[in-house]
Amino acid sequence: MKDLFDKTLGEHNYDTARRANIYPYFHELTSGQDTVVEIEGKRTIMIGSNNYLGLTSHPEVIAAGAEAIREYGSGCSGSRFLNGTLDIHKKLEAELAAFLHKEAVMTFSTGFQSNLGIISAIVGRSDYVLCDKENHASIYDGCKLSYGKMLRYNHMDMAELEAKLQFCAAQPDCGGVLIVTDGVFSMSGDIANLPEIVRLAKQYGARVMVDDAHGLGVLGAHGRGTAEYFGLEDDVDIYMGTFSKSLASLGGYMAATQRVIDFVKHTSRPYIFSASMTPASVQCARKALEILIREPERPVALRAIADHMRSRLDEAGISYIPATTPIVSIYTYEDEKAFRACKLLLERGVYVNPVISPATPVGKALIRTSYSATHKREEIDEAVEKIKEVWKILEIE
Repeated sequence: MKDLFDKTLGEHNYDTARRANIYPYFHELTSGQDTVVEIEGKRTIMIGSNNYLGLTSHPEVIAAGAEAIREYGSGCSGSRFLNGTLDIHKKLEAELAAFLHKEAVMTFSTGFQSNLGIISAIVGRSDYVLCDKENHASIYDGCKLSYGKMLRYNHMDMAELEAKLQFCAAQPDCGGVLIVTDGVFSMSGDIANLPEIVRLAKQYGARVMVDDAHGLGVLGAHGRGTAEYFGLEDDVDIYMGTFSKSLASLGGYMAATQRVIDFVKHTSRPYIFSASMTPASVQCARKALEILIREPERPVALRAIADHMRSRLDEAGISYIPATTPIVSIYTYEDEKAFRACKLLLERGVYVNPVISPATPVGKALIRTSYSATHKREEIDEAVEKIKEVWKILEIE
């Protein structure tokens, strides 16, 4: 028998990066999330955060969280299923359901847990779940936790999705089929081809679930996400999303019909056996949702800032994945250059995130940048100048 810990020995890529002094993870912030932060004691332009609406530092959001702790304490000491349901949990769910134009909403303690809890409850032993290959890791783990069969289709490949649906339809033991897709893909910024997914789902009798973690507060005239963007809000069966991005808090949610919500509430093990969202998290999310509703100009400002970044990169001749969302992923091509770019940019006061294989194909490494509605154009211009400088040093074409 081998020692279980043998896998921790030997050479790992993080060891190699540390020795080369280009390890890009776990940098310490000594300030809150904002467009300009302090990292390890230094002023840094933050273009690597999912703080899309810029609400994590909004005084009303901060005040709502502080007041929640004074009124309800620091935690709930139990699951929603038992003693952990507060009146404010139900208020958040009702407000979010009204905003999303769905019958009901249930909330989870994290976004990752939401996908675990939804998919594992909905997809049973005879069911199939069809996944875009670039879906978030939490979707894949939700599929693994279910007893169903997972089939993957190539990213945005609707012909292959239809072939998978045809395969499912031909299986004599096929139960139901769930198509799960990110609304906005977190690495590339691509928007799912929701019109075609919905059309195929109707044709073959499948259900549709959209992970809108990066769509809420970003897409649609009112910030309701991918389905609103395409005018398909009545055609998506399940929305999943998080509070840790546009809504400046922590937690996740599922929006669907009341019957589907009731079923998941009573069968989802990640939901039943996890402590509920803290009072501060709930009230911060509620206040952020209130601000989104009353200030629809925030998503508009967000799109303008991301477009400005793309135009500046075009002027500089720097290659990136074309998209229309606030995620702008810039090619470094080589994994090591992604790490080196992160280090050199951080030294120059700009924070970005590396994306390397296997998260991207070999030779297609990226730095992932993302923006807030509260970014100033001068901050973007300064960041672009630093990127140009680093790209010249690294000889990235």
